[in-house]
Amino acid sequence: MRSKLYLYAIGVWGLLVFMAILNAGLREGVISPALGDQAGHVLSSIILSAIIFLITYLFLKYVDLDYTNQDLLLVGALWLALTVSFEFLFGHFVMGNSWDTLLSDYNVFKGRVWVLVLITTFVSPMLAERHFL
Repeated sequence: MRSKLYLYAIGVWGLLVFMAILNAGLREGVISPALGDQAGHVLSSIILSAIIFLITYLFLKYVDLDYTNQDLLLVGALWLALTVSFEFLFGHFVMGNSWDTLLSDYNVFKGRVWVLVLITTFVSPMLAERHFL
């Protein structure tokens, strides 16, 4: 039955990507024009992190499958690997962003907090289960 959990998790990751794209549209169309690029980036990252956690919580609350702590860590790792892969492959080959541009979102010393989204993606399954379910 664990393979079913991972298949569901991949489907949920697809929802996370969809929500990330909507969030990016909100950032580019509303938040950044109103607050500036840096503040828009930070607020958008916080919003997306909250969305990821909420979707993770709902997924675990309503999935009718047994899972272990190890399963939750693997789901988080799977989502993290898929997210980073998607970000770089889609961002470079489809959106045409340079590798330097893509890597710049990881520079926390320049106020880029994208890594918060990645940390949230990884820890949300375990965090939701341990503290909210």
